[in-house]
Amino acid sequence: MIPARRILPKMIRYRLFRLGIGGPGMPFNLTYSVTNRCQSRCKTCRIWELYRKDPAKAQEELDLQEIERIFRSMGRVEIFNISGGEPFLREDLAEIVSLACTHLAPSVIHIPTNALAVERIKRMTGEILEVIRRKDSGIQLTVKPSLDHVGEKHDELRGVPGNFEKVMAVFRHLKTLKTHYPNLHAELGTVISAWNVDDIPEIARFVREASPDSYRNEVAERRSEMFNEEDPITPTPGQYERAIRHFVRELRAHNRGRPPFQRITNAFRLVYYDLAVRALREQRQPIPCYAGISNAHMNPYGEIWACCTLGYERSMGSLRAYDYDFRALWKSPEARQVRSEIRQGRCHCPLANQAYSNILLHGPSLLMVLREVARS
Repeated sequence: MIPARRILPKMIRYRLFRLGIGGPGMPFNLTYSVTNRCQSRCKTCRIWELYRKDPAKAQEELDLQEIERIFRSMGRVEIFNISGGEPFLREDLAEIVSLACTHLAPSVIHIPTNALAVERIKRMTGEILEVIRRKDSGIQLTVKPSLDHVGEKHDELRGVPGNFEKVMAVFRHLKTLKTHYPNLHAELGTVISAWNVDDIPEIARFVREASPDSYRNEVAERRSEMFNEEDPITPTPGQYERAIRHFVRELRAHNRGRPPFQRITNAFRLVYYDLAVRALREQRQPIPCYAGISNAHMNPYGEIWACCTLGYERSMGSLRAYDYDFRALWKSPEARQVRSEIRQGRCHCPLANQAYSNILLHGPSLLMVLREVARS
């Protein structure tokens, strides 16, 4: 849980800034794609092709000294999302988490995984949990194996035979770890694409029986971060809306009696689903977007983006060019230009991570979240 006393001043500042008053302040949500290495061969993403085409590019990823300088320049964030590629392919992932705990002091750390390197993930998750225990045992760690279908259909979508069994092996291990680490949140997540959108009831039934602490899904997007701009991966608005109706029924039916953190998280997801449908159907921002204000995304090479959907196409700049000073880049003319374009509504997307922050900063949507919590 994020204490209101820490987040309210930032929310007020973000709202004022979007009205043209004061500066942007520092983001409360940072996503860091720690690597573009990946063993998956997903139909929805082509990150895995990057280093096969250009092996030398892998040497350009930030090292620990650079990461520490960046984190030290930022100050506190509340949510630290680790992304990839496959995050667990960085052998120094626990050290990155340690630096984040020291300099960013987040309330929540979230790590997705393709679950292919089972023993490695088990070992490194234990190392990360011990880092958090030493640094701040109140930090909530969420680890999310990706589950895009059931059985061999998941393997087909992810391009690796046997992937489904590895997902379940990692998930079962996470559930076991919770006995010793109550701050661990064992999650499952699905990318809803043109290839699985019609099979959502089957996937949802399986997830319900697996009983994760929470379940998140988001629509497959074409974006430069994933090098998939030409791929027909996104379901139609009608397909997605039908799939989401099923998730909404499932989530509401099984949200009662959950711990507060899970009920609140699920309430945000229920509101997000409605916004995602509207973004796809109306092709506009359904509520004001605070990308580049409340949220920042850092890619493996130290570029800062307002969000991963804009990605390489609308980078705010490289932290290496700013001597690793996040605050200087965040206030740069390039950053101001990107924010201006977002504010003018030149882009729209159903990106889940940003949508949750937008909900928090939009009164009517936040009221809907509170209603969902009350219902549960």
